[in-house]
Formats: sequence, structure tokens, C-alpha cells
Amino acid sequence: MPKMKTHSGTAKRFKRTGSGKLKRSHAYTSHMFANKSQKQKRKLRKSAVVSSGDFKRIKAMIPK
Repeated sequence: MPKMKTHSGTAKRFKRTGSGKLKRSHAYTSHMFANKSQKQKRKLRKSAVVSSGDFKRIKAMIPK
């Protein structure tokens, strides 16, 4: 059976952590910052971990 191809769009958006979880960045960080509070913008800068419901689906697209 041939190797599975990595979904390149997914590979650009998610990174593995040391323990095997998937890291993602937040949405709403590209424009219209005048309408967002400083607190919201500060919290959006940090990365987040992919939820357990999405993990299985995303993991299948990044076979590493």
C-alpha cells in the first residue's frame, strides 16, 4: 500500500507538541484590530491546543 500524503494546508496550520498534541493558532487575528479590545488581541496571540473532537480528523491529514 502506498504512503499517505500529507495534506499541505493542514501541515501549515498545525504543529505537534512534545507530548503528541496538536497546536493551532487563533482565528480573528488578521485585520480590524481597532474594533477589538487590547485584552482580546493579547489572548489571540497565544497558541491553543486542538480539541479532542477535532484531533482525530486532523491527525489523519498529518501522518507523521
